[in-house]
Amino acid sequence: MMLSIKVIPSSSRDCIAGWLENTLKVKVSAPPEKGRANLSVQRVMENALGLPRGSVSIVKGKTSVNKVIEIPLLSEAEVYSRLSGPAQ
Repeated sequence: MMLSIKVIPSSSRDCIAGWLENTLKVKVSAPPEKGRANLSVQRVMENALGLPRGSVSIVKGKTSVNKVIEIPLLSEAEVYSRLSGPAQ
């Protein structure tokens, strides 16, 4: 499953900040340098979805705040259910 996210780096804490239509907002405390924010995004998403480390990957937008992540272990319905996302 592919999921569009918008990252807010250098935030006060790591968390899921809610939905902007079909895009998930993710806040991370890590700065956007040397891949630190990307690594934090992956960890936040893995924790939120209850997945093991390394199961979420960024497939588009590694240097942008708008990213696409791949979640191969879950269906779209499971992802939205776990994140209380928009009904599909």
